Amino acid sequence: MKNIDRRRFLKQGAAALGSALAFPIAVKAFDAGSLQEKINPKKIIVIGAGLAGLSAAYELTRLGHDVTILEARTRPGGRVFTIREPFSDNLYAEAGAQYVPESHELTMKYVKLFNVPLIEVETGAQPAVYLARGKRFLVGEGKELGLPFELTAEERKLGIDGMMKKYVDPILEEITDATNPNFLPDSLKKYDNLTMTEFLRSRGASAGAIELFRMGYLEINGDGIDSYSALSGLRDLILGHAEKEYKIKGGSDKLPKAFAERLADKILYGSPVVKIEQDEKAVRVTFLQAGSPQTLSTDRLICAIPFSILRKIEVSPRFSAEKQKAVETLSYTSVARVYLQMRGKFWQKENVSGELYLDNPRMEFFPHGHAGKRDIYESFITGRQARAIASMPENERLKYVLEQAQKALPAVRENFEGGASKCWDEDEWARGAWAWLKPGETASLIPHISRAEGRIHFAGEHASAYPGWMQGAFESGTRAAKEIHEAN
Repeated sequence: MKNIDRRRFLKQGAAALGSALAFPIAVKAFDAGSLQEKINPKKIIVIGAGLAGLSAAYELTRLGHDVTILEARTRPGGRVFTIREPFSDNLYAEAGAQYVPESHELTMKYVKLFNVPLIEVETGAQPAVYLARGKRFLVGEGKELGLPFELTAEERKLGIDGMMKKYVDPILEEITDATNPNFLPDSLKKYDNLTMTEFLRSRGASAGAIELFRMGYLEINGDGIDSYSALSGLRDLILGHAEKEYKIKGGSDKLPKAFAERLADKILYGSPVVKIEQDEKAVRVTFLQAGSPQTLSTDRLICAIPFSILRKIEVSPRFSAEKQKAVETLSYTSVARVYLQMRGKFWQKENVSGELYLDNPRMEFFPHGHAGKRDIYESFITGRQARAIASMPENERLKYVLEQAQKALPAVRENFEGGASKCWDEDEWARGAWAWLKPGETASLIPHISRAEGRIHFAGEHASAYPGWMQGAFESGTRAAKEIHEAN
C-alpha cells in the first residue's frame, strides 16, 4: 500500500542506500514443488482471501490438501483494491497496494507465474512542488534547498540525499538481516526504543531537517516520525529499495483475481467469521452465511486477516498472553486516498513532475500516469490528517483536497471533473491500511505476531518482514503453508 513518495525519497537518497544495500537481500521462499505431497492430506480453512490467504491456499492446494477460504467481502484481494468507478476513459485508481519493486522476489514470482503484465515506473527529471509555511518551492536534483526551514549551512549544502547519507546510511549498514521478521540483534535494540524523530536528532539532524523529513516518506507510517519505532522505519527503507519498480498494467486487482480464478470452487464469499474454537484434535470455525451461523471443522486454520479484525472474533480458548497482547495492541496506519479526475495534465505545462507536498495540512499529491488526455491526480494522506479526512462526507473530502492542491497548483481546479475517495479506517474488514510498530514493539510484539498457536497459523502483511507490501502478504502466506504442510 505504500506510496510513490517513497520512490522519489529513495531516489533522492540513492547514494545513502547504495552502500547499505551492498549485501544481498535474500527471501527464503517456499517452493511447493520441492516438497512431496502428503499421503494423508489435511483439511484446512483459510480466513481471508487477500494475497496472504490466497497464496497460502494456492500452495496447499498444489500439495494435495483440502482447502476452504472464508472471505467476508464479495471480492478477492483484501487491501489490494482497484477503483474503476466513477472514472471515465478507462481510468482507474489503486486504493491499496500498487508498487512492485523488482527486489520483491515472491511478488515477482507470482506475477510471472500468472502472466500478469507489468509496466515500469519512471521517475522524471522534473522538480516536485513543495508548499511549506505557505510558500511555494521547487525541489529536485541539482536544485539548492530553498525551503524555509532552519537548516544548518552544511545541511542546506548537502540537500536531502546528502542528509540521508549523513544521518541514516551508517545505521542501514548495520542491518544485515532485514528479511528476517524476528531479527533484533543487540546492537540495534537501542533504535527500537527511539522514535524516528529521536533517532534523527541523536544522529545530529537539526530541527529544520527533521521538519523537512516530515514532508516526505518517513512521515507516512503510523502517526508520523514522532510515533513509530526508528528500527522498523530503517528496515522499511532497506526492504522497499529496488533499482526498478513496477505497477501492474490494468490494475493491481489482476493479481488476486488470477489466484481467485484458480481457487474459485474453494472460496466462500460473504462469509465473515465470528468464532474460532480449537482443541488438540481440530479447529471449529463459525461464520455467517446470509446472516445465519454455520460451523466447519478443520485440521488446521490460517488467520490471514488483520489483527484489527481478528480482535473482534471470539476465540476459545484464548490465545497465549503474548499472542493476545499482539492481537489487541498492534496498530494500523490510518490512510485516506482522494482521487481527482483531471481533463488535462496541467502540471506538464508548468514543467513540474506533478508531485506536490504540503506541510500544513500534511498531504502529498501525484499523478497516476495514465496515457491519454485525462489522468487521476491523487492525494495520499496518512495519520491524524487521514482520520480528519475520514470524518468528512465524500463531497467535502473532494472539496477540501482540491482547495489544498490549488494553493500550490492553481490550474488543478479548472481541470477538475470529479472524483472518489477511500479511507481504510472506515473499511469494515480492514480498519486501517498496514501494520506499524511503536517504540519497543519490534522486541515485544514481532516474536509473537507470526507464531502459531496450537492448530492456528497466522499470515498477512503484519506477520512478515514487509508490512504494507504485497511481498509481505506472500511471504507470510507461503510461510504459513509450509508450517501446515510439515506439521504432524
